[in-house]
Amino acid sequence: MTGPTTSIVVCAYTNERWDDLCEAVGSAARQQPAPDQVLLVIDHNPELLERARRELLTLLPALEVTENTRKKGLSGARNTALEQVSGDVVVFLDDDANANPGWLGHLLTPYADAAVIAVGGSATPRWPGAHGRPVTLPSADGAGWGELDWVVGCSYAGQPTTTAAVRNLMGCNMSFRRVVFEQVGGFSEDLGRVGKVPLGCEETELCIRATNATPGSRIIFEPRALVRHHVSEDRLTWAYLRRRCFAEGLSKAAVSAMVGQDQALSTERGYATRVLPRGVLRELFRAASGRRPGAAASAGAIVVALTATVLGYVRGRAARPLVLGTTVPRIADRPAGAEASR
Repeated sequence: MTGPTTSIVVCAYTNERWDDLCEAVGSAARQQPAPDQVLLVIDHNPELLERARRELLTLLPALEVTENTRKKGLSGARNTALEQVSGDVVVFLDDDANANPGWLGHLLTPYADAAVIAVGGSATPRWPGAHGRPVTLPSADGAGWGELDWVVGCSYAGQPTTTAAVRNLMGCNMSFRRVVFEQVGGFSEDLGRVGKVPLGCEETELCIRATNATPGSRIIFEPRALVRHHVSEDRLTWAYLRRRCFAEGLSKAAVSAMVGQDQALSTERGYATRVLPRGVLRELFRAASGRRPGAAASAGAIVVALTATVLGYVRGRAARPLVLGTTVPRIADRPAGAEASR
């Protein structure tokens, strides 16, 4: 039986990640089974667009390169892609993530169940240079998923470690049936990252909207579909930790305004009341026993992260954000001239 056709989408906005971008699109193109389409969307950066067309198309002739024709930001870039993809399943890979061999196959396997509308995978951090795990991002064993690894776009302690149904997927490594976007529209362009502004939660809102629209549907987390997510130096600082967590709170407040607090915070409540306290106690025990230098700072990092997130949420709720979901044209009705360059 033939499996679904696939379109892999990579969105990029900055010249600073050129080497990572080359690795990302290369790892996507080399997957087995081979994708039917690999589409690179450049987000309002003419210099990067020209370079990608000049250099990447020489290395990967099957690659398609286009520019974001919608609102600046990751959501607009993804929605641009949705107007041009052709696969039954649309896969999103970050421009600084390198997909492991077999990644695409693991993402596609759960789609054998007709009730599955989306599948996402896991992400492990690639620390910059000679850096190991920083004290701001502690983990139980120093190598596995840490409580705060979501801050740098990676899988985190508290997520399932085997194939399981989840509320939402992680943006750097996720896929959806294309029909989902035809039914409920695309990513809200009032949410999500714009350049280096660390907002998010557009994936959460979309996943909630999709499951609400299709009762009985399921979203699957498949940790074997693994990518390695590059972490830049600037994301290892205390300042970034505070800024990213505050922005997460703002984003969660926006999602709560759109779908209600029960759905917007259903996963976060257990994470905040069980996973984070365990992490703090573990690090405090390590500090008291002298088992690991920096353990006290790591305990503090978890407290700082939770506090900043709560403050961002309170600030966002007080502002009563008006956030409207956006839609994209149906694939069959995409505008003339929207084809990507080869």
